[in-house]
Amino acid sequence: MTDSVAAVAPPTKYDRFVAEVHRLCQDNRTRAELRRGLGLPVERCNYMHRYLVPWLRDHDDQGYGDVRRAYYGVASLIAARPRSARQGEPETAAGSVWHQRPNLGTSLGHAVTKDVLKPNTAESALHLMSRQSSDAVHRGLPALIAQLTGGGITVDWAVLLKDMSWWAQDRDRIATRWLDSYFRTATGDDTNPGTDADTDLPEENER
Repeated sequence: MTDSVAAVAPPTKYDRFVAEVHRLCQDNRTRAELRRGLGLPVERCNYMHRYLVPWLRDHDDQGYGDVRRAYYGVASLIAARPRSARQGEPETAAGSVWHQRPNLGTSLGHAVTKDVLKPNTAESALHLMSRQSSDAVHRGLPALIAQLTGGGITVDWAVLLKDMSWWAQDRDRIATRWLDSYFRTATGDDTNPGTDADTDLPEENER
């Protein structure tokens, strides 16, 4: 009974935000303006406010700098996807068991198995991020994500959004989960790509 309920879990606020950004990106001008925020702090994303402020006001306007930066950062990453990724990527993984959804480490693992990235490159990126502040990770993500999406690797944007929202509070735990998922995937064992550690983060209604 528990598994049946979990299998049809409703979309989280992170999934709803990702779906909204996908909708916004159907307009070329809007997509271009969202893309202008790549790697930038919120204070330099003036063209994004008109699109994201109304959603944050109604869903998650908590005033936390790191949380808002995560929303702006992920929106710009989605907008910057190459045409091939925009055409072939599903809009949401809502309904899947959350702790089994792929995180960034899983995506990097798939990139290695598909020869999109060299193992040393992927591992170095993960180890570097595990030591960095939220701001530094945001600055580095555009180039890394571009390699993934350009190589046909899927990124679960909702999971990335949640992880970046909590990075300042739970960096070590999130980084460990990414590394665990990376090595499981890169070595051929991705039966539980998210790992149970995902459930250790507070749920969306507890922030």
